[in-house]
Amino acid sequence: MWGNLPAVLPAARLLVLLCVSLLSAASACAQVKPPKIDPILNEREDAYLNRQAEAFLNQAQQTLAQFPPQHPEPRERFLALLLLDAVLHDVHAAARPPVQKFFHARIESALKEMETTRGEDGARIWKLYNMGFIVRTKTATIAFDLVRGDSARNREFALPADFMNRFADQCDALFISHRHGDHVDEGVAQRFLDQGKPVVAPPQVWAGKPIHGSLTHLKREAHTEQKLPIQKGKRELKVVIFPGHQMEKTENNVSLVITPERLSFAHLGDQINEAPFLADYPWIDEVARRHHVDVLLPPCWTNEILRIAKGFHPELILPGHENELGHPIDDRVPFWGDSEFLQLTYPELKRSTYRVIVMTWGESIRYQAPAK
Repeated sequence: MWGNLPAVLPAARLLVLLCVSLLSAASACAQVKPPKIDPILNEREDAYLNRQAEAFLNQAQQTLAQFPPQHPEPRERFLALLLLDAVLHDVHAAARPPVQKFFHARIESALKEMETTRGEDGARIWKLYNMGFIVRTKTATIAFDLVRGDSARNREFALPADFMNRFADQCDALFISHRHGDHVDEGVAQRFLDQGKPVVAPPQVWAGKPIHGSLTHLKREAHTEQKLPIQKGKRELKVVIFPGHQMEKTENNVSLVITPERLSFAHLGDQINEAPFLADYPWIDEVARRHHVDVLLPPCWTNEILRIAKGFHPELILPGHENELGHPIDDRVPFWGDSEFLQLTYPELKRSTYRVIVMTWGESIRYQAPAK
């Protein structure tokens, strides 16, 4: 028995060494930590911000579910939106896994709701990312500024292409306000075009690219009502494309879309009239005298938003563009308003007699036109 010991020892030693190596490798794998996101912080500090983001977003999610979009806004809901502001004003928010998970889950929830929701009396309106909205009535489904979120410059934050394809499949037309990257997504637009669905945009959008010739360029003419066939000509929308701007050099379509039910939705894109460029106020101040507007979808940060509200005089206002993660943190306009930024009148609008309902990613609301 013991006579074979010298021959066995090398093999035993090899086995022991192999086991030790495997255990060391397993231990090393177990100790691998997620990559540090904020280069200014040490690993413990950076990991803390991930845990805090997850805790805040979980609480916000629970409260937003308990207090859905409504007017007047419950204080509990407002505080939940402030939690979102706190997380999303981390300069590296788009790179944090809890933020990515929260964003994707909320948009997927909206997508599933859309795929199982038929046309209702009135309209169902979903708010997606930035100025992305989808409006559904009994006869039509209209998308505005539908994007993946690439503007946040983080691949993991941006929505999967499959999500966007499924959104496009649900819609009859896409309206693009202007050329900036947080409002345009060529892949999304191409999906609409491949299905024979119109994509309406100002001439500057993708100028010089092959896709440009496939876009629909309606007249940018205040108060002129135009026809837009949808559903392969079975129905049509009435559309007014107001000749808006984001300051002087960027064409910004302000689209007033009227459905076959005569429900009307005005999407402002990045309309802004900051001095000295004030050329758009003459038509802004006249809209309500020429058209009835059911729902106004303005960027929350546009200056003199209260004046714009008075010009359109809508039944309901649903602001957008809060917390665009591709912007510097001082330019990610928060839900609490920040009236110092561009001398906003957003807080003043919320205190006005207008019905303003603040929504966040993935939420929807039903709009019922008031009885006449």
